[in-house]
Amino acid sequence: MLDLTYEAPKVKTIAGAKHDWELVIGMEVHAQVSSRAKLFSSASTKFGAEPNSNVSFVDAAMPGMLPVINEFCVDQAVRTGLGLKAAINLNSAFDRKNYFYPDQPAGYQISQLYHPIVGEGEVLVEMGEGIARRVRIERIHLEQDAGKSIHDMDPTMSFVDLNRAGVALMEIVSRPDIRGADEAAAYITKLRQILRYLGTCDGNMQNGNLRADVNVSVCLPGQYEKYLESGDFSHLGTRCEIKNMNSMRFIQQAIDYEARRQIAIVEGGGTVDQETRGFDPDTGETRTQRSKEEAHDYRYFPDPDLLPLEIEQAWVDDIAASLPELPDEKKARFMTGFGLSDYDASVLTAEVEAAGYFEQAAEGRDGKLAANWIINELYGRLKKDETQLADSPVSPAQIGQIVDLIKSDAISGKIAKDVFEICYTSGRDPEEIVETEGMKQVTDTGAIETAVDEIIAANPAQVEKAKQNPKLAGWFVGQVMKATGGKANPKAVNDIVSAKLGL
Repeated sequence: MLDLTYEAPKVKTIAGAKHDWELVIGMEVHAQVSSRAKLFSSASTKFGAEPNSNVSFVDAAMPGMLPVINEFCVDQAVRTGLGLKAAINLNSAFDRKNYFYPDQPAGYQISQLYHPIVGEGEVLVEMGEGIARRVRIERIHLEQDAGKSIHDMDPTMSFVDLNRAGVALMEIVSRPDIRGADEAAAYITKLRQILRYLGTCDGNMQNGNLRADVNVSVCLPGQYEKYLESGDFSHLGTRCEIKNMNSMRFIQQAIDYEARRQIAIVEGGGTVDQETRGFDPDTGETRTQRSKEEAHDYRYFPDPDLLPLEIEQAWVDDIAASLPELPDEKKARFMTGFGLSDYDASVLTAEVEAAGYFEQAAEGRDGKLAANWIINELYGRLKKDETQLADSPVSPAQIGQIVDLIKSDAISGKIAKDVFEICYTSGRDPEEIVETEGMKQVTDTGAIETAVDEIIAANPAQVEKAKQNPKLAGWFVGQVMKATGGKANPKAVNDIVSAKLGL
């Protein structure tokens, strides 16, 4: 595990306010379960299909159609809970949440209000080197997604696409432990990272596979600590929920705007109404959608078509035994096993694909040097070309070859950059490039000494200057490197130049 200091959240002041205020944020993250079939039907979950082509009779709520639980989705929810160090409830149950929208054909959503499959857990959110926040997870429950209403295809009509209807979601509900817009984005980033490592959600926010409802309230300094002591939410101020956020940048903008809006209301003598709001990215503002509903407004009751869900501890134990190494553990191993800095380890574990790439390149080699080549050279070139790591023309094995060539003194760091460029553009192996292109480093001290002697003999005035100012010896090193086409071993050149000049 990472050796982190758990720092108390700092007071967040809002510019332009009359008083200091603290932000209090809780999040309900809807993560689409990575499954080929929906939660209660065998219909496909493939993204981008023709509208209403992935819809079964169950999804369309045809009369007499009964839901059948997808065991794999249950497995994925349990796996997620274990990855978040949460309690797994061996007994859970499904409820009907009643509301009437065109994209909800049954007139209700099957969810888990009273008996969720996963209980309390936590996410450790790093807010700087060696500093973390602990965000408590209240629960994770399974539920089915709704379809999609489309209002911009015709000036007089709206359309409904039910392809998403019935897709399995995990709603991951946090406690109000997040204290600022930056922490909210960091929390979503960390949660997404864990889900991707677990393979339970692909985290694709652009496709709507990971989206968040953000609950924001403001309170005076000290009130949050009173909430922690008593568990009384009244200390935290009235919250407003910003729905369906699927962008880190928009989440931060929405929180900042909503905090300023609520503070202006309270400092103006008004009262914040508990309500659901939407975010307009064009204006950067949140807008009222509807008053906030409570559980009784949805008329929850146990779903009569689904028996309580009972799972065995042995099954949970088997899932736990199959969990992959998670980001925090992998980062700690990279730092201790490969000698990486906190920053380098964070970059290389940010995505599971990057961590795998690095491990292949660094296996049995200088891990720090491999990390430098991946982060600085490879990532820099991929970013320039707007290419993803999965499409990199340079393989982990080829990065490993470059590291080996440098460590064996076959090539210098400067030559390595030229080798990398040829490898990147041609796909040729670095070892073959060095051999066929005559790029091996000159390590023959006799040949280097001859070149040094020639440069010194031709530049007596420069020799006298260098003896008076040793820093000028670098000029001779540069001339030798130029004369040898950059192939001379730089360390050997430095040593020989210093010896010849008597420095």
